[in-house]
Amino acid sequence: MQPVAVIGAGPYGLSAAAHLRARGIPVRVFGEPMVSWQAHMPAGMLLKSTPVASNIDAPQPGHTLVDYCDEAGLPRLVTDEDIIPVETFVGYGQWFQQKIVPDLERVRVVSVDGRPGGGFELKLDSGEQFTARAVVVATGLSGLSRLPSELAAAVPDGPSPAGPVSHSAQHHDLTRYADQDLLVVGAGQSALETAVLAAEAGARVRVVARGRRSVAFGAPPWDQPKLRPESPFGRAWSLYAFSYHAGGYRHLPAATRHYLTRRVLGPLGAWWLRERFERKVEAREVRRIVTTGTRDGRPVLSLETLGGRARELAADHVIAATGYRVDLAALSFLGHGLRARLATSRGTPKLGAGYVSSVPGLYFTGMLAGSSYGPVMRFVCGTEFASPRLAGHLAAAHRGA
Repeated sequence: MQPVAVIGAGPYGLSAAAHLRARGIPVRVFGEPMVSWQAHMPAGMLLKSTPVASNIDAPQPGHTLVDYCDEAGLPRLVTDEDIIPVETFVGYGQWFQQKIVPDLERVRVVSVDGRPGGGFELKLDSGEQFTARAVVVATGLSGLSRLPSELAAAVPDGPSPAGPVSHSAQHHDLTRYADQDLLVVGAGQSALETAVLAAEAGARVRVVARGRRSVAFGAPPWDQPKLRPESPFGRAWSLYAFSYHAGGYRHLPAATRHYLTRRVLGPLGAWWLRERFERKVEAREVRRIVTTGTRDGRPVLSLETLGGRARELAADHVIAATGYRVDLAALSFLGHGLRARLATSRGTPKLGAGYVSSVPGLYFTGMLAGSSYGPVMRFVCGTEFASPRLAGHLAAAHRGA
């Protein structure tokens, strides 16, 4: 029987593979386990999500974050006040992989093309070619980092830690900026925590928050509203609906879906970061960044202040913590023929029930499914909703074929 190919070995890829295998479906999984978390997050980072929102879903018990902590001899992470070091989460994902997907193939998928009679032809960077009956794309944030045009003007060859402007996804070791002037653009958790970690490593850091993205921090668990339903992200009716009823999200109008995917659970620092930030980092809130240039090799931001005045900020380096944008054009391994057949909405795949795309047998999960299934797809806890439904749909489709 031809296998199902799962491309990506982060939380969503590993969870999808676990559920497919539990249904007796042969699976081949490709990628480096937890590579985005290990290589593209700053050392010393702490997860914003609580322990209950950080479990990778599996169809069998015994594979939660607490199970990993118990087996590894680490302190149990249970309550909303327990904060998860990124190193612990990477270890958890790798442990999950070793338990459930021990035959993970650490090779890169070079191309995926449709076959005339159905199924897909895949080519690996090892030179192997094989046929799969279905493909699950779970590549996470890879290749999706977003650099606004007003920052990109300074780096025509693309962002780089060695150049004037980089993206936060390009940094693991922030000690390289010790004794340097650093500007961090953004107001979300990535921006605020990157700024704090760089400042604690010896940099002089200013955060530039644009437009309505003022620097703010969430309420600690003990200050959450008591008379609203609980969700992995806090107490609110909207968060409850997005977390537990994501299936209805794809039926909303396209403009509404894209707006909510961007804005719900938007820029907000974790409650535990506030004190460290206020002690070490200066915040500048501006109306907009007009453009970015260089002077004597140093980046210079031309700004419009909240009062409408022009101003410049110079530094040794700018880190753009400006998030990610799903764009199928970034998934270069998908053949042109496949991409031409995919129904899309603003560059994102339009998905039906079970996370299937308009191409039968081609599935997308995780962040790539956000515009169809909502903001919960940006978080690990979304595996609990996505993986069993994807596996169920795929199994049913092939029983009926």
